[in-house]
Amino acid sequence: MNLQLTTPLIIFDWDGTVMDSVGRIVSSMQLTARDLDLPIPTALAVRDIIGISLMPAIDRLFGTLSKSQLERFFAVYRHYYIDADQTPSPVFPHAETVLQQLHTQGFQLAVATGKARHGLERVWAETGLDVWFHYSRCADEAESKPHPKMLHDLLNESGFQAEQAIMIGDSVHDLRMAANAGMAAIGVTFGAHPRERLQAETALCLVDSWTELQSVLTQYNPSLTHQVVGS
Repeated sequence: MNLQLTTPLIIFDWDGTVMDSVGRIVSSMQLTARDLDLPIPTALAVRDIIGISLMPAIDRLFGTLSKSQLERFFAVYRHYYIDADQTPSPVFPHAETVLQQLHTQGFQLAVATGKARHGLERVWAETGLDVWFHYSRCADEAESKPHPKMLHDLLNESGFQAEQAIMIGDSVHDLRMAANAGMAAIGVTFGAHPRERLQAETALCLVDSWTELQSVLTQYNPSLTHQVVGS
């Protein structure tokens, strides 16, 4: 597939795209359900909701909870995810190097994440990756993916048009959000959703690593129109 695009703005999802946090999300969600005597969701069920905001994720996994149940859920989940669950959640190999290089090349970088603002700020403080990003939008600042509000807000803030941006994400929620915003997207296969799920969505291409992602993205130029070959 040959496409002509000018893409000075690259928007990244976080969990499962920049950070390998899917395992910890699954584990923390299951431990929270156990502690609260809720039905323990399968790993597949949890992976399916990664990328959307926490409230709709809870609704999908457990149905409607009372206000007191929700308050307890938030506290217990936060306890496990931040403190008690020791499942590793490192930044994906080569991600930091690629982000730095894209930044140096003149691309504008942004994050559109299912995390709340405090969650993104926390992982930015832990990883130091915030220095490479110009803009961000979080789950508590817009409607949940796949609603395009996050992307519309980022376009408004940056001054770019949808055709000047690309969304990078690991879930069908990311790719559908991009489609709903009229924006191109690239799917990564190393996060929450496998290749076969992503293949059913609209994307320029699917990539299996950050090095492959870099190879695709660096065919774009932040100020000139280049030809990009997808798969």
